[in-house]
Amino acid sequence: MYDFDLFTIGGGSGGVRASRMAAQYGAKVALAEERYLGGTCVNVGCIPKKLFVYASEFSEAFADSAGFGWTVGERGFDWSTLLANKDREIARLNGVYEKILVDNGVRILRARATIADAHTVVVGSQRYTARHILIATGGWPAIPPIPGGELAITSNEAFFLSQFPSRAIVVGGGYIALEFAGIFHGLGAKVSVVHRGDMLLRGFDDDVRRALALEMGKRGIELRFNRTVERIEKLPRGIRATLNDGAALEADLIMFATGRTPNTRDLGLEQAGVKLDHEGAVAVDSYSCSSVPNIYAVGDCTDRMQLTPVAIAEGHAVAETLFHANPKTPDYENVPTAVFSQPNIGAVGLTEAEARERYRAVDVYKSSFRPLKHTLSGRDEHSFMKLVVDRETDRVLGCHMVGTDAGEIIQGLAVALKCGATKAQFDATIGIHPTAAEEFVTMRNRS
Repeated sequence: MYDFDLFTIGGGSGGVRASRMAAQYGAKVALAEERYLGGTCVNVGCIPKKLFVYASEFSEAFADSAGFGWTVGERGFDWSTLLANKDREIARLNGVYEKILVDNGVRILRARATIADAHTVVVGSQRYTARHILIATGGWPAIPPIPGGELAITSNEAFFLSQFPSRAIVVGGGYIALEFAGIFHGLGAKVSVVHRGDMLLRGFDDDVRRALALEMGKRGIELRFNRTVERIEKLPRGIRATLNDGAALEADLIMFATGRTPNTRDLGLEQAGVKLDHEGAVAVDSYSCSSVPNIYAVGDCTDRMQLTPVAIAEGHAVAETLFHANPKTPDYENVPTAVFSQPNIGAVGLTEAEARERYRAVDVYKSSFRPLKHTLSGRDEHSFMKLVVDRETDRVLGCHMVGTDAGEIIQGLAVALKCGATKAQFDATIGIHPTAAEEFVTMRNRS
């Protein structure tokens, strides 16, 4: 009756997982991707950004080594070498994604796809019918409509700059803005962060937000809160950004990281009867089904958690539901996350404010300390850790950290929270000494 059992539009993490699993369960599957397999995460997101973070950390490592007896000779950084090596790794991952799909029998169409009706997809001059359609088109960074906005870049372009800037302005206070602020700074640029709010990282625990701002300031990154960019002008060398307080900042580059919009425009969704919210995100139920019963959506084109592992879980759940007789919904409780700022942030569970809204009595444990490494390096850096606990049940509701390898440490604690661990069980766990992670099982004094 149909050409395909599942037609996926978008070859990012969520779309690839759904397509692969559906094919493994016996479905006939096609996937259309107009840009690059792997989506934002592989090409202009998580992977290349983490590689850039690694590159930027060497500057501090060289400086810190002196306290341990090392003499580091003349050193320099070559941006073009980093770009070339990054591009080679991304190309390898693109091939991995293609092989995964091909090996599972998924037909790949390298072109833009649009929806003609609830069961018809148009790719170029070809029309294909499908029993189910999955929208997995992700999001796209946006630049606000201000005079001179065309002079700015987004994170997409930051991965392909022909020259590395000596001065950079980063606009925004979320994951992407703070990670790139650290990258530019670590690689040698003078960095200013302009943020419209009075604190960084909306949605994270307030103590974490304050701790990161303090540490970024120590590194020499200029933080300008309660500010917006009103206009941008081109100069003979670089650009000038004028802020709402009248201040003017000059730089070689200005990058906006003030939000991403769902990549759903001109896909034909409205004509097919698919409801979108005011931001253009596909409205879905707990099974990722849209307002049209056979059209589903996962990942950043929906208004849910914009994290790659979440998109993968959503895609997997769709395949289970449709093709494995196993109706499944993703579990959004206690999803861990990390910000690869410098220093890193890791978090899982509730913030203190969220916990106090939901529970009658909450205990909070905090610890701030200078890491052992910096007793010799001399660097003025402190790690911060926090536990949020339900007083009535003793269950740990949230774990938060600012410091080296925070993401690696919080991943393990996420398992504990998923299992409902109590503070007493944390206390009964013997720590690994000497590590920063042991602090999570040695905190005894309530704040």
